[in-house]
Amino acid sequence: MTVVVDMASWLCLLAGGVFCIIGGIGLLRMPDFYTRMHAASVIDTLGAGLILLGLILQAGFTLVAVKLLMIGLLLSFTGPVAAHALARAAMVRGVKPLLHAEGGASSKP
Repeated sequence: MTVVVDMASWLCLLAGGVFCIIGGIGLLRMPDFYTRMHAASVIDTLGAGLILLGLILQAGFTLVAVKLLMIGLLLSFTGPVAAHALARAAMVRGVKPLLHAEGGASSKP
């Protein structure tokens, strides 16, 4: 049974790390503020959640697992709220989203 839990834990840790790396790459590659913010907030929240799930599986039923669960709840509540606050502040400040690229697949025929 411990081999199955260890494998599930490492799978969650690896997937969480991959999602965090993808979020970082998205942060560098996206064209404007809003898409960068979306890549950073959504993907990194998922990555952090998977990493915490992997750590909870490693900790077992202990006080450490409860603390990790509390950290996960904190991240799941504050991540979307912070992203919304940033997007709203950018809209109020007048930052315009890039709606379509020139000459790309999204341009009008």
